[in-house]
Amino acid sequence: MKILFKIFLIASLILYTIYKIPDTVYAFRMSNDFFIINLGNFNSIAGQVSGGNNKLTFTSGELAPGLYTGTNYKLCAGFYGGIFCNQVPTSTTSATFTFTVDPTDIDFGTIDPTSPVSRTDTLTVRADSPFTYIVTGRENHQLRYNSTVIPDTTCDNGLCTSTTASLWTNTLTYGFGYRCDNLLGTDCLTDFLTSNVFKSFANSELGQDAQTIMEGSTQTTASSGQVTYKVNVSASQIPGTYTNTITYIAIPTF
Repeated sequence: MKILFKIFLIASLILYTIYKIPDTVYAFRMSNDFFIINLGNFNSIAGQVSGGNNKLTFTSGELAPGLYTGTNYKLCAGFYGGIFCNQVPTSTTSATFTFTVDPTDIDFGTIDPTSPVSRTDTLTVRADSPFTYIVTGRENHQLRYNSTVIPDTTCDNGLCTSTTASLWTNTLTYGFGYRCDNLLGTDCLTDFLTSNVFKSFANSELGQDAQTIMEGSTQTTASSGQVTYKVNVSASQIPGTYTNTITYIAIPTF
C-alpha cells in the first residue's frame, strides 16, 4: 500500500500594543431635577430590554466617530472605528520572523505489514532579533483511504496520545505517530528526550486542539527540530493510497 500526506504551515505574528489608560473617564450623561442617566457609551441611545426568554442590549447613533490621539492614548471611535484607524499600530522598530517546513510532501511509498517505515522533515524558525515562540501541529483526520483508516498510534502500552508520549518499538504495534528531535537549539518538547517515544497528532476531525511540538524562549535568532513520522500496518490492512494533512502553526512574540 502507498501512503502520502501533505503538510501545511502557517506563520502567525501577534503584535502587542500597550496604551496608558487615563485615571478618570466619563460616559455620556443626561439629567434633570428628577433623574440621572449615565450611558455606557458615546452614542445617542443605549439600553437593555428583556421579556420572556430574550434579552436585548442596544446602541443607536454615533455622535463622534473617528480617530482621536494624544500623548498616551489612541481612540478608534464609532461602530466602524477600524476604517478610520486602519487598526495597525505604528512603531519605530520592526522584526522579521520566518517559519519553514522542509519538505512539505511526505511519501511513505509501499509499506509491508509489520515493517515500520519512517520519514522526516525539518521545522525551522528564524528571526532578526531574540524571540519567543510556539509551533503547534494537528492532523485533519487519520490516514484515510476511502472509508478505511490507519489509526493513530497508541504505542506499545496503549497509552500514548496527542499529549502523552510513550515507547513504540514493537513491530506488532500499528498506527501513525511522530516524535521531534532537536537539530538547532533545544526547543522540541522534553517529552521526546527518551529515544523511541512517540505521540499521535491531535485530530481536528475529532475536535481536538492543536498541540505544541516546539517552543522556545531564547536569546538566539534560530531554532530547528526534526519531526519523524512513523507508520506501521498489519497484514489485514486494506491496500490503498492513504492520505491526510498536517497543519503546523508558528506563533512568535518579540
